[in-house]
Amino acid sequence: MALLTTGKPFIRDLEQYGALGVYAPLEGGYEGRYQRRLRATGYNVLHITARGLGDLSAYLTGIHGVRPPHLGKKNIGREAAVGPVYFIPPIATYQLENLPPKSKGLVIWIIESFVLSSEEKQYLINLSQQEPRLKFVLELGGERYFRWQPLSKSLIAA
Repeated sequence: MALLTTGKPFIRDLEQYGALGVYAPLEGGYEGRYQRRLRATGYNVLHITARGLGDLSAYLTGIHGVRPPHLGKKNIGREAAVGPVYFIPPIATYQLENLPPKSKGLVIWIIESFVLSSEEKQYLINLSQQEPRLKFVLELGGERYFRWQPLSKSLIAA
């Protein structure tokens, strides 16, 4: 692999397929280079982790409730025993509505994506096809060099 990379094949494949699975060296550094190339091309990049996402459709496209940790404090008689529920706007929909006018779209970069099931990965593929401004990059594991493939091909291999 070249010392300096432009990232054009990566961006071209992301625009063509909508969802990519990437394998990066475990020492890191390559992801940031490709994220910087995406931002320079005109995409907004949102970086999240797959651990603890829960229901992807609710988290990305629907209003969903979360309960913060109680940290030992009790609300006796005022609210539920497990604590208050705070409702959060959908992450992807909210970000897409607030994109700058000249932006090409939103890329959601999901680390630790090996914890996602094949149904959840298929949902992300379908969502990127339904909303053309929404793209996904899933880090699926480690490799000796930075490589990627369409997420649909990684589902077939699994």
